[in-house]
Amino acid sequence: MTASAQAASGQTANASARFGTFGGVFTPNVLTILGLILFLRAGWVVGQAGMLGALLIVLIANAISFLTGLSLSAIATSMNVRAGGKYYLISRTLGREIGGAIGVPLYLSQAISVAFYIIGFTESLEGIAFFSQIDSRVLSTLIAIVFAAVAFIGADFAIKIQYFILAALMAALLSFFGGGWLSIQAPTLTANYGEGMNFWSVFAVFFPAVTGIAVGASMSGDLKDPGRSIHKGTLYSVMFTAVVYFLSVIWLSLHGSPDELKSNTLIMRDIALFPPLILIGVWAATLSSALGSIVAAPRTLQAMANDGIVPRVLGSRLGSPTEPRVGVLITACIAFAVIWAGDLNVVAPIITMFFLNTYGMTNLVAGIEKLVGNPSFRPRAKIHYSFSLLGAAGCYGAMFVINPGATVVAILISYGIYFFLERRSTIRTWGDVRNGIWFALARRSLLNLERSNFHAKNWRPNILVFTGQPHNRAPLVEIANLLSRGQGIVSFYQLLVGDIDQLARRRLRSIARRQIRTFILEQNMSAFAEADIVEDFYAGAVTVCQSHGVGGLEPNAVLMGWSDTESGRTLLLRLLSTLFELEKSVLFLHHDEKRGFGNRRVIDVWWGGRSGNGDLMLLLAHIISQSPGWEGASIRLLQTLPRREGREQTEAHLRALLDRVRVNAEPVVVVPPRGERFPDTVQTWSRETDLTLLGMNRPEAEERASYGNQLNGWLSGVGTVLLIHSAQTEDLLAPND
Repeated sequence: MTASAQAASGQTANASARFGTFGGVFTPNVLTILGLILFLRAGWVVGQAGMLGALLIVLIANAISFLTGLSLSAIATSMNVRAGGKYYLISRTLGREIGGAIGVPLYLSQAISVAFYIIGFTESLEGIAFFSQIDSRVLSTLIAIVFAAVAFIGADFAIKIQYFILAALMAALLSFFGGGWLSIQAPTLTANYGEGMNFWSVFAVFFPAVTGIAVGASMSGDLKDPGRSIHKGTLYSVMFTAVVYFLSVIWLSLHGSPDELKSNTLIMRDIALFPPLILIGVWAATLSSALGSIVAAPRTLQAMANDGIVPRVLGSRLGSPTEPRVGVLITACIAFAVIWAGDLNVVAPIITMFFLNTYGMTNLVAGIEKLVGNPSFRPRAKIHYSFSLLGAAGCYGAMFVINPGATVVAILISYGIYFFLERRSTIRTWGDVRNGIWFALARRSLLNLERSNFHAKNWRPNILVFTGQPHNRAPLVEIANLLSRGQGIVSFYQLLVGDIDQLARRRLRSIARRQIRTFILEQNMSAFAEADIVEDFYAGAVTVCQSHGVGGLEPNAVLMGWSDTESGRTLLLRLLSTLFELEKSVLFLHHDEKRGFGNRRVIDVWWGGRSGNGDLMLLLAHIISQSPGWEGASIRLLQTLPRREGREQTEAHLRALLDRVRVNAEPVVVVPPRGERFPDTVQTWSRETDLTLLGMNRPEAEERASYGNQLNGWLSGVGTVLLIHSAQTEDLLAPND
């Protein structure tokens, strides 16, 4: 990209980044959540389920919403979030096909929500003489046209008026809780379901109340700091509105019999200290929810159009610098169709199923990312995978108990979209069922991996470890296991040097592989065992590094032990140069026999910038710090400066870098005494460190012996050191885009 193009891109990004956490996420979420259901259906829910049942419904719904908010926070704080909200988060995590399979139902649910809120608004006008003479569907259509015009003009206007709507909403709530103090009665605790109703059917009507967390996320392309704003704004809005709903359920149950609560949709007005404020609150809440949905839905559609999920013309702006105007028109047409097709109790369960499906997938994405251990998944919001999986189970469990048939249809639609986007043929195999399944999965996965374009966010260690027999090289085995973190690939390799014919006749290769496999099983490790007979170690190692692996699973890093002899070090450095040209990163472990890995509490990374070995060193330090036995280990990012001037600026730069790449580390700027050599500085600062990561140069042939000897002298006073020379040209620390 040229400088002018970058500048233009930056100007566009700055122009669209208009809103902060409060205005861009918290307020739209609150206005959507405290909407139609609160004012027109909360009393009905209490009348049907009783106070205890209603509180349980609110608890389950908000628990699902809160867990989804946690998952959304984890995903949003692990990438640079752009336009598209939930669709963007899912598609950039699980791929275009799954993103589309979720994005299309998500868009439809948002578009249907526009009609849902407008229908609720017109329902609140039925008692007013003038409006009762107008067909409610005609009135709803006129309101939808007005809102479409507002969204067509731009989101700035919608964001500005939401603050007035929020004030009206808060005034209505104060009026509601301020009234009825002289008419408190004993609550009905148990359920009193009407014909055809049960706990889950009532839950289905209520659940759209908590789906507003998608509105703020859908504004991701217009937020100044999407990751931070989505994280904080979503969770704060869920907690705030949950408190309001719990208090509302209790207050309603104290002011009406089940029959009154079910029949009087505006019972809140009868309870309020100043009744007109409730109508104003109803209008403000429902209209603001509709406005939020008609602003958010087109942005989801636009993001899918930009990715080619739907025709690109659907993302057209029609001359606007920021607004997806074609999406606004399509959303309005869907709203018109729904307005003329259904009422609140019909539309609400449809929206519930759509939203539960997208919420479930959001939770699955976060849980899967955590479970598979992608090194690029480094969220600032630390959420245990069990919370995400619990949220997913809650979503899909609720879908099945609400309507099993609709759940199957929703899943089939999602899978249908997925397979339509994938457009790949099904592969069949015959023979042993178990072997056939595993072979088919492995073959399909390898072929897909071979055809896939590599992205730096998917980089993970695929390490070839020259251990010989691994039980003799415990430190190498441990560091390889740490770097794989159970999610990378480790291959323990023994090169048998000698006459190939003689060693082959003695079956030494098979014996060596069997011994390595036995060791792997005894240590309960996830690794592969290999052995080859070679006439020369150097030539054999080079050949193995080129030929090992299949498809996209060839090794990207080679790990070996550091040598104690000059000839051995020279050989390693020669191998380093060759492997670098073969695009293999090289790691040498210098193990301190006395201290080993110490207390496994401190990791030092000596930073020389991101242009050389820095990215790989910092990423590997992060992986090790997350590995069993090293949990909670602190990382120090050390950089030397020749003078004290600029120390604060350098430390601020390192902090900003660590924040941007989401690695928890302590920046340390070291100003060594005048004349002190870098090796002496390393020895001073890292003498007691449990593991030190140092970058290596790639010396010329005539300098290998002297460089190796010099390096060996440096290492003697440091402890256990992992020497790293990176061949990765990708930005390994890049956030997910």
